[in-house]
Amino acid sequence: MAKLLYRLGFWSAKNRIKVILGTIAVMLISSIVAMSMGPKLNEETTIPGLESIQTMGRMYQEFPSMNGQGKETQLVMKAKDNETLSSEANKQLISAELKEVAMDPEVSSVVSPYDNQSLNADGTIGYATITYRPGVEVTEVSKEYVLEAAEGLRNAGLQAEVTGNGYVSMEIGGATEGIGVLIALVVLTFAFGSFLTGIIPILTAVIGLGTGVMLIIMGSNFLETPSFALSLASMIGLAVGIDYALFIISRYRQQLAQGFERREAIAIANGTAGSAVVFAGVTVIIGLAGMSVVGIPFLTAMGLAAALCILVAVLIAIITVPAVLSAMGGLIKAKRAKRSERSVTHLKKKNRGDKWGRLVTARPWLTVLLGTALLAILSVPFMHMETGTMDDGLKSTTMTERRAYDLMSEAYGIGYHNPLMILAKTDGSPEAEANLAKTVEQLKTYPNIGTVTPAVTGASGNVSLINVIPATGHADIETVDLVKTIRSHAAEIAQQNHVELSVTGSTAINIDISQKLNEALPEFCLIIVGLAFVLLVMVFRSILVPIKAVLGFVLSLGATLGFITYVVQDGHFQNLFGFSGESLVLNFLPIMVVGILFGLAMDYEVFLVSRMREDFKKNGDAKKSVLAGIRHSGGVVTAAGLIMISVFAGFMMTTDPSIKVMSFALLFGVLFDAFIVRLLIVPGVMTLLGKSAWYLPKWLDRLLPNLDVEGEEVMKEVEKKYQHTTQSATDFYEAIQ
Repeated sequence: MAKLLYRLGFWSAKNRIKVILGTIAVMLISSIVAMSMGPKLNEETTIPGLESIQTMGRMYQEFPSMNGQGKETQLVMKAKDNETLSSEANKQLISAELKEVAMDPEVSSVVSPYDNQSLNADGTIGYATITYRPGVEVTEVSKEYVLEAAEGLRNAGLQAEVTGNGYVSMEIGGATEGIGVLIALVVLTFAFGSFLTGIIPILTAVIGLGTGVMLIIMGSNFLETPSFALSLASMIGLAVGIDYALFIISRYRQQLAQGFERREAIAIANGTAGSAVVFAGVTVIIGLAGMSVVGIPFLTAMGLAAALCILVAVLIAIITVPAVLSAMGGLIKAKRAKRSERSVTHLKKKNRGDKWGRLVTARPWLTVLLGTALLAILSVPFMHMETGTMDDGLKSTTMTERRAYDLMSEAYGIGYHNPLMILAKTDGSPEAEANLAKTVEQLKTYPNIGTVTPAVTGASGNVSLINVIPATGHADIETVDLVKTIRSHAAEIAQQNHVELSVTGSTAINIDISQKLNEALPEFCLIIVGLAFVLLVMVFRSILVPIKAVLGFVLSLGATLGFITYVVQDGHFQNLFGFSGESLVLNFLPIMVVGILFGLAMDYEVFLVSRMREDFKKNGDAKKSVLAGIRHSGGVVTAAGLIMISVFAGFMMTTDPSIKVMSFALLFGVLFDAFIVRLLIVPGVMTLLGKSAWYLPKWLDRLLPNLDVEGEEVMKEVEKKYQHTTQSATDFYEAIQ
């Protein structure tokens, strides 16, 4: 593979204009096709086959009017102090504003708070329901009708807020991510010592991301794709796109400093760093695509969407970046000392580069114990993690949907946002009605019940719907316990009352999804850890190094999930990180973090430890190889980690709580893995292992394929090329030292 990438780099450098124009053309064509097809993203996170999903299907059969309606917006209103919404003045005001909303041609119906019976007990709070035509995507123009009505009510002294799926949609991108990119540009400028060089990874990553996003939009027309899959893919695609370009450009500058001609330096960088980029990209893709083994459709779509962006990022890095480097020509310079000063300068650089390496390897036991203890302590809260979904109650109070959420909680109780729908099937006997009434009364006796509505009989005549409003919110464990209580008593009720109960509704469905995801997590972790071990054995030709890498991954994973629990669920440091309240941890977050962090952890492991192996094969000194790995690759890993953190920090500034918590998890996952595991624990462990770190049984060495991530075959080919030119082999070896 390294030879192929070497030749590809040379070809791209030679045909730089064609490659650059071709890359731009692919992006433009994919954009035109994607925009003509349009996105078909959805908000669904369901799992076929769950009891609650099947119950929902039966409910729609019995009550067809509950299914197939268009999107809805609620205009929530609260009267002025010492007034009610039922006053004649308020009635006229509200009716006039709702008539304006009804003029929107996309609206199919507008129901006032007086007609939908939504006024609370004291008549101070209620809401109007605006329903849009089925199949219509609510436009900004339609939203403006409702917002103008809300503003008119506010001008008259009422509080008016807007919510509902016709108004609120998941944020899939915004200006906040640009802040992270600007920080990444600063990091790159310092890393390269040049603004012009630093902007290249940004530009190539943006081109790759744009192409990847357009391909995802096209794919959404053929595969059910949740909207947050696009945000996840954008986060990962942008971050790794910058990092992969960084790795290749850094190696290119090293080759320039060693005296190679520009095209040769580009080809060598592509064959060496490019090999590591391809391997790193493949591991991330495997981790993301591996989410499909869980058998949950929306997770599969998320993983495949992000994997597609990674694939594009890898292709951009090994094809387009070499062409851009060639086009930049002499504008990208390597810092070289004069020949008379070279040895002194090299010694000074070596001393500076070795400072961190000598610090962490001087007392390896202390280094390893401190790093491990820190991550172990951070992992402790993971033991009581509870997963679920997030809603508008976690958004900032500056947003109208959050204020609408609070008004509804004030009017109808916090449980109003997470109702339970119970289907009650009777046996059709003369006592059926009495048994149903008895069952409703029995439900009222269960703990944490807020209100229970009278049963409504469906089309078949023997199936009824009972709405139960819990006394607690969706993030409270008491709500989960209530669902479990109803289900645990279902067999007893069926025997005593001859009424079969089934629980559905968004709350029950989310509880079932969370349980299914939690059950799948251990299996997924075993698959990922096993895969990581096999891949690393092939890369490093070692048994102990992969074991160390896998254990480091487990440590960083535990610390990440523990810290998420500590902040998001337990409520610590929420103001610092911009969260607006305690919440359950997003139910698919643990599996997502495992899949993504696995790939990113292997990235840093390969770039750091492969350089240690390269040096060890030359001199056979284990400790010196650790220092050499940190000296040559530690700075690149540091810059790459900071870039990842910067990009994820930009996405953390979003207003959507789901996107915020995903980016928060990835930010600290990279922080723990890159800076504690790879740059602190790994050098300490490698120092303790010494030469035994590189032991591999000979029989196993013969069986394993040679992936050549370090690009050894490339350097042999370059050596042959130099030997066949006027430059002697001695000059060649001087050049690469």
